[in-house]
Amino acid sequence: MINIWVDQPKGLTQINNFEQFNSDNRFILAKNNFMKKNFFISLIVIAAALILTPDLTSAQAKASPASGDKIKWLDFEVAVARNKKKPKKMFIDMYTSWCGWCKKMDKSTFINPVIVAYMNKHYYAVKFNAERKDTVNFNGTKFINANPTGSRSSHDLAKELLSGRMSYPSFVFLDEKLDKVTTVPGFRKAPEFEAILNYIGSNAYRSKKWEEFTASFNGTAVE
Repeated sequence: MINIWVDQPKGLTQINNFEQFNSDNRFILAKNNFMKKNFFISLIVIAAALILTPDLTSAQAKASPASGDKIKWLDFEVAVARNKKKPKKMFIDMYTSWCGWCKKMDKSTFINPVIVAYMNKHYYAVKFNAERKDTVNFNGTKFINANPTGSRSSHDLAKELLSGRMSYPSFVFLDEKLDKVTTVPGFRKAPEFEAILNYIGSNAYRSKKWEEFTASFNGTAVE
């Protein structure tokens, strides 16, 4: 069983559900009759370091997204407008300003290069503050925050998309027609999240059960 952590208005809840090596090498050359010996030793160590440095740099480059390579987050209204011109599935990250696990997703899973690439290719990615104060028009309905000055007051559209289960983070998936596919709650590490994105993005959810899909899925994301 996988432990999934979410933040709720009443506090932290657990639900069950679907260095860099940096040493300081100082080479102190002995004086007089030891100077020549240590000089050659230093040259050998420096040469070895120069040989290994490209490999270290390459490994770091693979582990980190390229500069500027980020998820292209959109406002909900912008994503809906783009969907009308070019239909694509929509991914909605339901978050709040006080949600600690939401921030952890931003600092880990959402910057994983595998996640970034797949998300940008297959989805319109939306950041939706579940406690936003303004009015949103969607599918002919006006959604508001009934208590915009209140503490932790949920927006009606967030309530609608989450079916009233207000825990954060929660991820809402809409198909190309903007019909809801599913909601996935809780913090997810990159490898599991990659499988979820692929399961829905590839339309496998239409013909396979989640367990069947994951049994044969070979992802590339690492933590």
